[in-house]
Amino acid sequence: MRDADRRTVEDIGITSIVLMENAGRQVVAAMDTAFGDLSELRVAVLCGKGNNGGDGCVVARVLSERGIDVSVFLVGSSLDVRGDARANLRILQALDIDVVEVSDAAAWELHGAEVLAADVIVDAILGTGLSAPITGLLETIIADVNAAPAPVVAVDLPTGLDADSAGVPGPAIEAALTVTLAAPKLPLVLPPAEELVGSLVIAAIGIPRAVIEAIEGPWLELITQDRMQAYVTPRVAESQKGDYGRVLIVAGSRGKTGAAHLAAAGALRSGAGLVTVATPVSCQSVLASLGSEYMTEGLEETGDGQLAYDALERLLDIAADVIAIGPGLGRAPSTMALVQALVERAGVPVVLDADALFAFAGESDRLAGRHDAEIVITPHPGEMARLTGLSVEAVQANRVDTAKTFATTHGVHVVLKGHRTVVATPEGKVYLNLTGNPGMATGGTGDVLTGVLAGWLGQLLDAESASQLAVYLHGAAGDLAASAEGEVAVVAGDLVEHLGAAVQALVAPLRLAQTDGPL
Repeated sequence: MRDADRRTVEDIGITSIVLMENAGRQVVAAMDTAFGDLSELRVAVLCGKGNNGGDGCVVARVLSERGIDVSVFLVGSSLDVRGDARANLRILQALDIDVVEVSDAAAWELHGAEVLAADVIVDAILGTGLSAPITGLLETIIADVNAAPAPVVAVDLPTGLDADSAGVPGPAIEAALTVTLAAPKLPLVLPPAEELVGSLVIAAIGIPRAVIEAIEGPWLELITQDRMQAYVTPRVAESQKGDYGRVLIVAGSRGKTGAAHLAAAGALRSGAGLVTVATPVSCQSVLASLGSEYMTEGLEETGDGQLAYDALERLLDIAADVIAIGPGLGRAPSTMALVQALVERAGVPVVLDADALFAFAGESDRLAGRHDAEIVITPHPGEMARLTGLSVEAVQANRVDTAKTFATTHGVHVVLKGHRTVVATPEGKVYLNLTGNPGMATGGTGDVLTGVLAGWLGQLLDAESASQLAVYLHGAAGDLAASAEGEVAVVAGDLVEHLGAAVQALVAPLRLAQTDGPL
């Protein structure tokens, strides 16, 4: 973002003070939306000595112009304020808006109560300017502000967070609302730092999108509604089932037919034209009774009711545009050998989940994507730990890099499940999903995702697009289910039932834009 600021000023010609003005006004607009009528509220603005403090000065001026009771507190000395921040500080002084300097503990002891008694506190102290963990006076201010009842609005980044890391390096402001400028930063969207962010608003301040896109990576892109709308297009009138993908789901074993059913149901609710579940012959009748919309294929099995290696040739003969392998499959040696062989010989894209991933634990070098048959793996943190040889704690502490490294090393697409699901591509692109909730931490939701991913992969025929869309819709369906049932009561089948509504919510804005009258 510092580079984007510089390029905007030097190459485009939009001055820094204009960006600062836009930033301050966008913060006030976000406050209007969050708090409603501000006219009866007392607002205290805490400003630092850098550009973040300059943004805060603009916030204070705009609020004052509207007749709102606002006080400004400069953490430091006005002699140390430079550049455009100093220009905006002088404007406040020219308008007779008092600025109280808080340069030491005695000053905070004298004036802190006024800050803490405000109805809203604006944090414009550091933003992205953290260079070391906070100590001293600022540590005291942060502790007192966090203990106050007033909600805090952070400008760009809560003071104390590091813009380049999702960690919390030391004391940090706990914001109720963060208005970040131009683009989000890592700690705003990744745990544990995201817990201090509150509601997040991304505010445009005049930095052209082309400037941001021209900056070299590494990139981490958010999976947003706007971006996902491009992947869901209206069906043509002459459609037939073969147009929307033939999905083969290799799943189920004795006592675990539910996993296979959930995957199949997820694929169907995602629009797959034809879905076939290949399962041990002893499970076929059970699955056939669970779902009348998908086909079943009963295949050779082991003595304990798992698919046997002998089923390989019959599997390869089943017509499919995509194969999903794993839900409820079991881990018998014969089954694991079948999985490995099927992945190596499949001539279509493959989605691997659950027990199918176990087949490559300790042998992850056998996972290698091919141009004619993309591989998507969907591990939870424990499965990712087995594939990489890392601990679960290490995976969780560095989810983005773990997924990216595995994807680029093995030439596969990685969907690392969990809070803030990560999608990584063989080319090193990384996407972060924001939909979903803790109610989805229940058995079977991963099986549904396998089916959703396979269903969209069969239609889009592009693993990168299908992976993003699948995790977005899967999480959105989970959010709808939690809204209807409450997080505690959500079960995997609820996600299946809400997938249609999730798609409708995604495409509804497009339909509204395309019609001249009521829908």
